[in-house]
Amino acid sequence: MDNDTMAAGPASTPVLTVRGLTKSFVGNLVLQDASLELVPGQVLGLVGENGAGKSTLMKILAGVHQPDGGTIEVGGEEVSFSHPVQAQQAGLSTVFQEFNLLPERSVAENIWLGREPRRRGLVDTTAMAAATDELLSGLGITGLRASRRVRSLSVAEQQVVEIAKAVSFDARIIQMDEPTAALADHEVELLYTIIRRLAERGVAIIYVSHRLKEIFDLCDTITVLKDGVQVATHPVAELDEGALVRLMVGRSMSSFFPDALDGTAAGEPRLELSGVGNGYVDGVDLTLRGGEIVGIAGLQGSGRTELLEGIFGVTPFTRGTLALEGKRVSIRTPRQAVRHGLALITEDRKATGLALRQSILDNALGVVRAVFPSRVAAARSVVPGTLSTLAVSARSLAQEAQFLSGGNQQKVVLARWLAANPGVVLMDEPTRGIDVGAKHAIYEVMRSLAAEGVAVLMVSSELPEVIGMSDRIVVMKDGRIAGELPGGSSEEDVLTMATGASSPEQVAS
Repeated sequence: MDNDTMAAGPASTPVLTVRGLTKSFVGNLVLQDASLELVPGQVLGLVGENGAGKSTLMKILAGVHQPDGGTIEVGGEEVSFSHPVQAQQAGLSTVFQEFNLLPERSVAENIWLGREPRRRGLVDTTAMAAATDELLSGLGITGLRASRRVRSLSVAEQQVVEIAKAVSFDARIIQMDEPTAALADHEVELLYTIIRRLAERGVAIIYVSHRLKEIFDLCDTITVLKDGVQVATHPVAELDEGALVRLMVGRSMSSFFPDALDGTAAGEPRLELSGVGNGYVDGVDLTLRGGEIVGIAGLQGSGRTELLEGIFGVTPFTRGTLALEGKRVSIRTPRQAVRHGLALITEDRKATGLALRQSILDNALGVVRAVFPSRVAAARSVVPGTLSTLAVSARSLAQEAQFLSGGNQQKVVLARWLAANPGVVLMDEPTRGIDVGAKHAIYEVMRSLAAEGVAVLMVSSELPEVIGMSDRIVVMKDGRIAGELPGGSSEEDVLTMATGASSPEQVAS
């Protein structure tokens, strides 16, 4: 590591110093000689592809794993954690991507679990509620009652509870693992506000995210890990997205979004919607041709996912017409959709895309087995080649899907649907929560599908992705199509249409 580019932040005594952390699992070196230094109020972005060592480093600092070598100092004192409680007691808290909350208990009960204030031997609920309100107020949160049951909270509110719980340990350092992965766009700004407020109070933050925009928006310093090795630490001002991507993937990308392959051209209509609607969308007219990628943009709640689910028969259309290959059809169930040559890559791969405890091979054959059992033998001979083309990284095809990285899980989802040879592929947030290298691989698959004459309809909340990958951009608002833009349009143009503003100035205001 280049010591001249060690963490940049306010001149202050380090609150966390990590030197030479190393960790192996079953003889496999997953983290080698990692070093960090944070001062109070600093936000450090920790980035790298899946498998780069980020989670291992975080879990060592959280007391989940113990290092094989190296040292950790908190406030200038060397520490060694054999349990997460020890890390919390030392002032180092972690907010993991998977929430650790009890849904039937209140906000206050979750925050102070095991540390409840007591009076005369009984839990002092009044004092606990007051302490909770003080915590939330310090984070700038209003309207979240200490008595609310966690099961009634939105994902963003649950995230706030996790952060408040971390702060309640008098944390001097807070680690956040993909904190916006499950948040809607308007909820992300709330998280930004909380992080900035914490930094102003002198809390140092380690921020892990695949969303590079967040890294550049929030962080003072960026540390890059690759294959378990720390390759760089730079002040954020010294990097741009292109340079950061090169550090993360170890190679230069001439274009993050690959160009259409030679010979790709829009063909005959594959999917035609005329005035379709249900309880979620209404009056939608859309034509999708073979060989093109059409992106759907819009604000949260605009009807993007609901449109895909209507096409696929999850929530069937109750009015209007749907035609495939020029023939009017009625799709009432997902099984019918598959039989008509449709595929749906769902937004949540773990909940609806994969059978996590089944093998990679069984997952890849899942759709064919369920809908086209006579094709299983043929698919079985083709699937290994498809998985190889997708560069799925796994010990073997017998490995359970739950043990794959997010990017590799998403590739298995793709293989699962490609085995059914669809003519129309519907993609809902196809790169959510995966690293930049895996994103690029998914983009290349999309380009290959288009080159083969497949029609791709993609929903994404990441405007650069919509703009960079789409031949046309359809913008939705309030369950209807607000308009259409050519691929390569500006983010400002898309937002103007998505918000209904008549001019860019109205969007800005």
